[in-house]
Amino acid sequence: MKASAFVYPWDVNGDPGAPARLAELGTAQVTLASAYHSTRALTPRHPRHRVVTAEYAAVLYPPDASRWSGRAPRPHPAGDWAPGDAFGEAATALTDAGLEVHTWVVLAHNSRLGAEHPDTSVVNAYGDRYPWAPCIAQPDTRAYLTDLAAEAAVRPGARGTELESLGWYGLAHLHAHDKTAGIPLADAGQYLMSLCFCPACREGYGVEGLDADALAAAVRDALDPVWRGEAPSGGGWAGVEKLLGDTRANATRAWRDRTARTLQEQAVTAVRRAAPDGFQVLLHADPVSYHCGANAGVDPAHILSVADGVVVPCTGDPGLVTPFAREGREGAVLAANFTVVSGMGGSPGTLAADADGARSLGATELRLYHAGLASDADLAAVRSALAGRL
Repeated sequence: MKASAFVYPWDVNGDPGAPARLAELGTAQVTLASAYHSTRALTPRHPRHRVVTAEYAAVLYPPDASRWSGRAPRPHPAGDWAPGDAFGEAATALTDAGLEVHTWVVLAHNSRLGAEHPDTSVVNAYGDRYPWAPCIAQPDTRAYLTDLAAEAAVRPGARGTELESLGWYGLAHLHAHDKTAGIPLADAGQYLMSLCFCPACREGYGVEGLDADALAAAVRDALDPVWRGEAPSGGGWAGVEKLLGDTRANATRAWRDRTARTLQEQAVTAVRRAAPDGFQVLLHADPVSYHCGANAGVDPAHILSVADGVVVPCTGDPGLVTPFAREGREGAVLAANFTVVSGMGGSPGTLAADADGARSLGATELRLYHAGLASDADLAAVRSALAGRL
Protein backbone atom coordinates (compact mmCIF):
# COMPACT_ATOMS: atom_id res chain seq x y z
CA MET A 1 0.00 0.00 0.00
CA LYS A 2 1.87 3.05 -1.26
CA ALA A 3 2.30 5.85 1.27
CA SER A 4 3.33 9.49 0.96
CA ALA A 5 4.30 11.92 3.71
CA PHE A 6 3.51 15.63 3.55
CA VAL A 7 6.55 17.90 3.81
CA TYR A 8 7.38 21.61 3.55
CA PRO A 9 10.52 22.76 1.73
CA TRP A 10 11.77 24.37 4.94
CA ASP A 11 11.72 20.95 6.62
CA VAL A 12 14.37 19.83 4.13
CA ASN A 13 16.43 22.81 3.00
CA GLY A 14 19.33 23.46 5.35
CA ASP A 15 18.99 20.07 7.04
CA PRO A 16 21.32 17.56 5.36
CA GLY A 17 19.83 14.68 7.34
CA ALA A 18 16.21 15.32 6.38
CA PRO A 19 16.02 13.42 3.05
CA ALA A 20 17.46 10.20 4.50
CA ARG A 21 15.26 10.49 7.59
CA LEU A 22 12.18 10.79 5.41
CA ALA A 23 13.26 7.87 3.21
CA GLU A 24 13.72 5.73 6.32
CA LEU A 25 10.06 6.20 7.23
CA GLY A 26 9.23 3.56 4.65
CA THR A 27 7.29 5.80 2.27
CA ALA A 28 7.98 5.74 -1.45
CA GLN A 29 6.80 9.30 -1.96
CA VAL A 30 6.70 12.76 -0.43
CA THR A 31 4.05 15.36 -1.14
CA LEU A 32 6.02 18.60 -1.09
CA ALA A 33 4.36 22.00 -0.78
CA SER A 34 4.83 24.25 -3.80
CA ALA A 35 2.03 26.76 -3.07
CA TYR A 36 0.87 27.20 0.49
CA HIS A 37 -1.17 29.44 2.75
CA SER A 38 0.17 31.45 5.70
CA THR A 39 1.17 29.31 8.65
CA ARG A 40 3.36 29.01 11.73
CA ALA A 41 5.08 25.63 11.85
CA LEU A 42 7.43 23.76 14.14
CA THR A 43 10.59 22.21 12.71
CA PRO A 44 11.60 20.01 15.66
CA ARG A 45 14.74 18.50 14.12
CA HIS A 46 16.10 21.30 11.94
CA PRO A 47 19.68 22.35 12.82
CA ARG A 48 19.04 26.07 12.19
CA HIS A 49 15.52 26.83 13.45
CA ARG A 50 12.59 25.49 15.44
CA VAL A 51 9.72 27.69 14.21
CA VAL A 52 9.01 28.90 10.68
CA THR A 53 6.51 31.70 10.16
CA ALA A 54 5.12 31.89 6.64
CA GLU A 55 3.60 35.36 6.75
CA TYR A 56 1.29 35.09 3.76
CA ALA A 57 0.05 32.68 1.10
CA ALA A 58 2.89 32.22 -1.35
CA VAL A 59 4.40 30.08 -4.07
CA LEU A 60 7.58 28.37 -2.96
CA TYR A 61 9.37 28.80 -6.29
CA PRO A 62 9.94 31.78 -8.61
CA PRO A 63 6.63 32.42 -10.42
CA ASP A 64 6.74 32.75 -14.20
CA ALA A 65 6.90 36.49 -14.90
CA SER A 66 5.62 36.09 -18.45
CA ARG A 67 2.52 34.24 -17.23
CA TRP A 68 1.60 36.81 -14.59
CA SER A 69 2.78 40.11 -16.05
CA GLY A 70 0.12 42.79 -15.74
CA ARG A 71 -2.36 40.45 -14.06
CA ALA A 72 -4.26 40.82 -10.82
CA PRO A 73 -4.57 38.72 -8.82
CA ARG A 74 -1.18 37.06 -9.13
CA PRO A 75 0.87 34.77 -6.86
CA HIS A 76 3.52 36.12 -4.52
CA PRO A 77 6.88 34.44 -4.01
CA ALA A 78 7.67 33.49 -0.44
CA GLY A 79 9.76 35.67 1.84
CA ASP A 80 12.78 34.62 3.84
CA TRP A 81 11.05 31.48 5.13
CA ALA A 82 11.36 29.86 1.67
CA PRO A 83 13.59 32.02 -0.53
CA GLY A 84 14.40 31.42 -4.18
CA ASP A 85 13.38 28.08 -5.60
CA ALA A 86 12.82 26.47 -2.22
CA PHE A 87 10.63 23.80 -3.74
CA GLY A 88 13.19 22.91 -6.40
CA GLU A 89 16.03 22.68 -3.88
CA ALA A 90 14.05 20.38 -1.60
CA ALA A 91 12.73 18.29 -4.49
CA THR A 92 16.25 17.63 -5.76
CA ALA A 93 17.46 16.52 -2.32
CA LEU A 94 14.45 14.24 -1.82
CA THR A 95 14.76 12.70 -5.29
CA ASP A 96 18.45 12.03 -4.67
CA ALA A 97 17.39 10.11 -1.54
CA GLY A 98 15.25 7.83 -3.67
CA LEU A 99 11.88 9.42 -2.98
CA GLU A 100 9.25 10.23 -5.60
CA VAL A 101 8.16 13.86 -5.32
CA HIS A 102 4.63 15.12 -5.92
CA THR A 103 3.57 18.74 -5.52
CA TRP A 104 1.14 19.93 -2.85
CA VAL A 105 -0.80 22.94 -4.12
CA VAL A 106 -3.15 25.02 -1.95
CA LEU A 107 -5.55 27.04 -4.11
CA ALA A 108 -8.77 28.73 -2.88
CA HIS A 109 -7.43 29.56 0.57
CA ASN A 110 -5.47 32.79 0.59
CA SER A 111 -5.76 35.59 3.15
CA ARG A 112 -3.32 37.88 1.32
CA LEU A 113 -5.47 37.68 -1.79
CA GLY A 114 -8.46 38.80 0.25
CA ALA A 115 -6.50 41.62 1.86
CA GLU A 116 -5.11 42.97 -1.41
CA HIS A 117 -8.24 42.35 -3.49
CA PRO A 118 -11.24 42.49 -1.12
CA ASP A 119 -13.72 42.08 -3.96
CA THR A 120 -12.45 38.54 -4.56
CA SER A 121 -13.66 37.28 -1.17
CA VAL A 122 -16.74 35.32 -0.20
CA VAL A 123 -19.38 37.66 1.28
CA ASN A 124 -21.93 36.17 3.67
CA ALA A 125 -25.62 37.04 4.03
CA TYR A 126 -24.77 39.74 6.59
CA GLY A 127 -22.29 41.47 4.28
CA ASP A 128 -19.19 40.18 6.12
CA ARG A 129 -16.21 39.34 3.93
CA TYR A 130 -14.08 36.23 4.43
CA PRO A 131 -10.62 37.34 3.29
CA TRP A 132 -9.23 33.80 3.58
CA ALA A 133 -11.87 32.48 1.15
CA PRO A 134 -11.70 33.55 -2.53
CA CYS A 135 -15.08 33.25 -4.25
CA ILE A 136 -14.62 30.59 -6.92
CA ALA A 137 -17.54 31.94 -8.99
CA GLN A 138 -15.71 35.10 -10.05
CA PRO A 139 -14.15 34.87 -13.52
CA ASP A 140 -10.84 36.55 -12.65
CA THR A 141 -10.44 34.40 -9.56
CA ARG A 142 -11.19 31.24 -11.51
CA ALA A 143 -8.59 32.20 -14.13
CA TYR A 144 -6.05 32.89 -11.38
CA LEU A 145 -6.70 29.57 -9.64
CA THR A 146 -6.59 27.60 -12.87
CA ASP A 147 -3.27 29.09 -13.96
CA LEU A 148 -1.82 28.77 -10.47
CA ALA A 149 -2.83 25.11 -10.38
CA ALA A 150 -0.96 24.42 -13.61
CA GLU A 151 2.16 26.36 -12.67
CA ALA A 152 2.48 25.17 -9.08
CA ALA A 153 1.59 21.57 -9.87
CA VAL A 154 3.97 20.95 -12.73
CA ARG A 155 7.35 21.71 -11.20
CA PRO A 156 10.66 20.23 -12.38
CA GLY A 157 11.19 16.84 -10.79
CA ALA A 158 7.55 16.29 -9.78
CA ARG A 159 5.78 13.10 -10.87
CA GLY A 160 2.30 14.22 -9.85
CA THR A 161 0.30 16.70 -7.82
CA GLU A 162 -2.27 16.96 -5.05
CA LEU A 163 -4.60 19.95 -5.35
CA GLU A 164 -6.00 21.17 -2.04
CA SER A 165 -8.95 23.55 -1.54
CA LEU A 166 -10.05 23.35 -5.16
CA GLY A 167 -13.61 24.29 -4.31
CA TRP A 168 -15.60 26.47 -1.94
CA TYR A 169 -14.11 27.82 1.25
CA GLY A 170 -16.46 29.17 3.91
CA LEU A 171 -16.77 30.16 7.55
CA ALA A 172 -15.00 27.18 9.06
CA HIS A 173 -11.34 28.15 9.10
CA LEU A 174 -8.74 28.67 11.82
CA HIS A 175 -8.07 32.35 11.24
CA ALA A 176 -5.63 34.31 13.43
CA HIS A 177 -6.78 33.84 17.07
CA ASP A 178 -10.07 32.22 16.20
CA LYS A 179 -13.05 33.12 18.39
CA THR A 180 -15.99 31.69 16.47
CA ALA A 181 -16.98 28.65 18.52
CA GLY A 182 -19.33 30.39 20.94
CA ILE A 183 -22.45 29.30 19.02
CA PRO A 184 -22.56 25.70 17.75
CA LEU A 185 -23.55 25.97 14.10
CA ALA A 186 -23.37 22.30 13.07
CA ASP A 187 -23.45 21.31 9.42
CA ALA A 188 -26.48 23.33 8.35
CA GLY A 189 -25.43 26.53 10.05
CA GLN A 190 -21.97 26.28 8.55
CA TYR A 191 -23.52 25.98 5.10
CA LEU A 192 -25.72 29.03 5.55
CA MET A 193 -22.83 31.06 6.92
CA SER A 194 -20.71 29.99 3.93
CA LEU A 195 -23.17 31.02 1.21
CA CYS A 196 -21.63 33.80 -0.85
CA PHE A 197 -23.45 36.98 -1.91
CA CYS A 198 -20.81 38.65 -4.04
CA PRO A 199 -22.04 40.00 -7.39
CA ALA A 200 -21.10 36.83 -9.26
CA CYS A 201 -22.97 34.60 -6.82
CA ARG A 202 -25.99 36.89 -6.70
CA GLU A 203 -26.21 36.57 -10.47
CA GLY A 204 -25.80 32.81 -10.18
CA TYR A 205 -28.69 32.53 -7.75
CA GLY A 206 -30.77 34.46 -10.26
CA VAL A 207 -30.02 31.84 -12.90
CA GLU A 208 -31.43 29.29 -10.46
CA GLY A 209 -34.62 31.31 -10.07
CA LEU A 210 -33.79 32.93 -6.73
CA ASP A 211 -33.88 36.58 -5.75
CA ALA A 212 -30.55 37.18 -4.01
CA ASP A 213 -31.90 39.80 -1.58
CA ALA A 214 -34.76 37.53 -0.56
CA LEU A 215 -32.35 34.62 -0.18
CA ALA A 216 -30.01 36.64 2.06
CA ALA A 217 -32.98 37.70 4.19
CA ALA A 218 -34.10 34.07 4.45
CA VAL A 219 -30.62 33.04 5.60
CA ARG A 220 -30.61 35.74 8.29
CA ASP A 221 -34.12 34.79 9.42
CA ALA A 222 -33.17 31.11 9.60
CA LEU A 223 -30.12 31.87 11.72
CA ASP A 224 -31.79 34.32 14.13
CA PRO A 225 -32.94 31.65 16.60
CA VAL A 226 -29.54 29.96 16.36
CA TRP A 227 -27.79 33.16 17.51
CA ARG A 228 -30.23 33.39 20.42
CA GLY A 229 -29.48 29.83 21.42
CA GLU A 230 -33.13 28.85 21.00
CA ALA A 231 -32.64 26.19 18.34
CA PRO A 232 -29.81 24.06 17.05
CA SER A 233 -28.90 24.70 13.45
CA GLY A 234 -29.40 21.06 12.52
CA GLY A 235 -27.25 18.50 10.81
CA GLY A 236 -26.83 17.22 7.29
CA TRP A 237 -28.60 18.41 4.18
CA ALA A 238 -31.98 17.84 5.83
CA GLY A 239 -30.98 20.50 8.35
CA VAL A 240 -30.22 22.98 5.55
CA GLU A 241 -33.59 22.28 3.93
CA LYS A 242 -35.35 22.73 7.26
CA LEU A 243 -33.72 26.10 7.88
CA LEU A 244 -33.93 27.48 4.36
CA GLY A 245 -36.76 25.56 2.73
CA ASP A 246 -36.36 22.81 0.14
CA THR A 247 -36.62 25.01 -2.95
CA ARG A 248 -34.14 27.65 -1.85
CA ALA A 249 -31.71 25.12 -0.38
CA ASN A 250 -31.58 22.97 -3.49
CA ALA A 251 -31.24 25.97 -5.81
CA THR A 252 -28.25 27.28 -3.87
CA ARG A 253 -26.66 23.84 -3.92
CA ALA A 254 -27.20 23.50 -7.66
CA TRP A 255 -25.38 26.80 -8.25
CA ARG A 256 -22.51 25.99 -5.92
CA ASP A 257 -22.08 22.40 -7.10
CA ARG A 258 -21.96 23.49 -10.75
CA THR A 259 -19.49 26.28 -9.97
CA ALA A 260 -17.12 23.97 -8.11
CA ARG A 261 -17.37 21.16 -10.65
CA THR A 262 -16.54 23.37 -13.62
CA LEU A 263 -13.57 24.93 -11.79
CA GLN A 264 -12.26 21.47 -10.91
CA GLU A 265 -12.59 20.41 -14.54
CA GLN A 266 -10.81 23.53 -15.78
CA ALA A 267 -7.97 23.28 -13.27
CA VAL A 268 -7.30 19.59 -13.88
CA THR A 269 -7.38 20.17 -17.65
CA ALA A 270 -4.86 23.00 -17.26
CA VAL A 271 -2.55 20.82 -15.18
CA ARG A 272 -2.72 17.97 -17.68
CA ARG A 273 -2.02 20.38 -20.55
CA ALA A 274 1.16 21.56 -18.82
CA ALA A 275 2.29 18.16 -17.52
CA PRO A 276 4.25 15.33 -19.12
CA ASP A 277 2.59 12.01 -19.87
CA GLY A 278 1.90 9.91 -16.80
CA PHE A 279 1.66 12.89 -14.45
CA GLN A 280 -0.79 12.01 -11.65
CA VAL A 281 -3.47 14.51 -10.59
CA LEU A 282 -5.28 14.02 -7.27
CA LEU A 283 -7.69 16.28 -5.36
CA HIS A 284 -8.08 16.63 -1.61
CA ALA A 285 -11.77 15.86 -1.38
CA ASP A 286 -14.81 15.34 0.83
CA PRO A 287 -17.58 13.12 -0.59
CA VAL A 288 -20.34 15.57 0.45
CA SER A 289 -20.56 18.17 -2.29
CA TYR A 290 -21.91 21.03 -0.15
CA HIS A 291 -19.05 20.86 2.36
CA CYS A 292 -16.47 23.67 2.29
CA GLY A 293 -12.79 23.71 3.12
CA ALA A 294 -9.36 22.34 2.31
CA ASN A 295 -10.95 19.02 1.36
CA ALA A 296 -13.30 20.35 -1.29
CA GLY A 297 -16.83 18.98 -1.35
CA VAL A 298 -17.25 16.90 -4.50
CA ASP A 299 -19.57 14.41 -6.16
CA PRO A 300 -17.50 11.18 -6.07
CA ALA A 301 -18.62 9.93 -9.48
CA HIS A 302 -17.86 13.25 -11.13
CA ILE A 303 -14.46 13.87 -9.59
CA LEU A 304 -13.24 10.35 -10.37
CA SER A 305 -14.15 10.99 -14.00
CA VAL A 306 -12.00 14.15 -13.95
CA ALA A 307 -8.94 13.39 -11.81
CA ASP A 308 -6.80 10.30 -11.23
CA GLY A 309 -8.08 10.02 -7.69
CA VAL A 310 -8.61 11.71 -4.36
CA VAL A 311 -6.97 12.28 -1.00
CA VAL A 312 -9.61 11.80 1.70
CA PRO A 313 -9.43 12.97 5.35
CA CYS A 314 -9.67 9.78 7.41
CA THR A 315 -8.44 10.72 10.88
CA GLY A 316 -11.30 9.60 13.09
CA ASP A 317 -13.51 8.59 10.15
CA PRO A 318 -12.06 6.28 7.48
CA GLY A 319 -15.63 5.81 6.25
CA LEU A 320 -15.27 8.90 4.07
CA VAL A 321 -13.39 6.67 1.63
CA THR A 322 -16.45 4.49 1.07
CA PRO A 323 -18.46 6.78 -1.27
CA PHE A 324 -15.45 6.99 -3.59
CA ALA A 325 -14.82 3.24 -3.43
CA ARG A 326 -18.46 2.55 -4.35
CA GLU A 327 -17.84 4.12 -7.75
CA GLY A 328 -15.53 1.22 -8.56
CA ARG A 329 -13.39 3.16 -11.00
CA GLU A 330 -10.54 0.87 -11.99
CA GLY A 331 -7.13 2.38 -11.31
CA ALA A 332 -8.41 5.32 -9.28
CA VAL A 333 -6.20 6.38 -6.40
CA LEU A 334 -8.13 6.53 -3.12
CA ALA A 335 -5.59 7.83 -0.61
CA ALA A 336 -6.61 7.75 3.05
CA ASN A 337 -5.08 10.73 4.83
CA PHE A 338 -4.20 10.21 8.51
CA THR A 339 -2.75 12.78 10.88
CA VAL A 340 0.34 11.26 12.50
CA VAL A 341 1.23 14.18 14.76
CA SER A 342 0.08 13.33 18.28
CA GLY A 343 -0.03 16.95 19.36
CA MET A 344 -2.39 17.79 16.49
CA GLY A 345 -4.93 15.08 17.27
CA GLY A 346 -3.21 12.31 15.35
CA SER A 347 -2.71 8.73 16.46
CA PRO A 348 0.51 7.35 14.99
CA GLY A 349 0.37 4.47 17.47
CA THR A 350 -2.76 3.11 15.79
CA LEU A 351 -1.65 3.81 12.22
CA ALA A 352 -1.25 0.13 11.36
CA ALA A 353 -4.81 -0.69 12.38
CA ASP A 354 -6.12 2.53 10.84
CA ALA A 355 -4.42 1.72 7.54
CA ASP A 356 -5.83 -1.80 7.53
CA GLY A 357 -9.30 -0.43 8.26
CA ALA A 358 -9.05 2.10 5.44
CA ARG A 359 -7.83 -0.57 3.04
CA SER A 360 -10.82 -2.75 3.92
CA LEU A 361 -13.09 0.17 2.94
CA GLY A 362 -11.43 0.61 -0.44
CA ALA A 363 -8.41 2.86 0.16
CA THR A 364 -5.53 2.11 -2.18
CA GLU A 365 -2.85 4.40 -0.70
CA LEU A 366 -1.96 6.28 2.48
CA ARG A 367 -1.12 9.92 3.16
CA LEU A 368 0.63 10.92 6.36
CA TYR A 369 0.16 14.41 7.74
CA HIS A 370 2.82 15.64 8.44
CA ALA A 371 6.38 14.29 8.57
CA GLY A 372 7.99 17.68 9.16
CA LEU A 373 5.77 18.51 12.14
CA ALA A 374 5.91 15.14 13.90
CA SER A 375 8.07 14.34 16.92
CA ASP A 376 10.75 11.66 16.84
CA ALA A 377 8.42 9.36 18.78
CA ASP A 378 5.64 9.93 16.24
CA LEU A 379 7.99 9.15 13.37
CA ALA A 380 9.18 5.98 15.10
CA ALA A 381 5.56 4.85 15.38
CA VAL A 382 5.05 5.57 11.68
CA ARG A 383 8.13 3.52 10.72
CA SER A 384 6.85 0.62 12.80
CA ALA A 385 3.36 0.85 11.33
CA LEU A 386 4.56 0.96 7.74
CA ALA A 387 7.01 -1.93 8.09
CA GLY A 388 5.70 -4.84 6.01
CA ARG A 389 2.62 -2.95 4.77
CA LEU A 390 4.02 -1.31 1.66
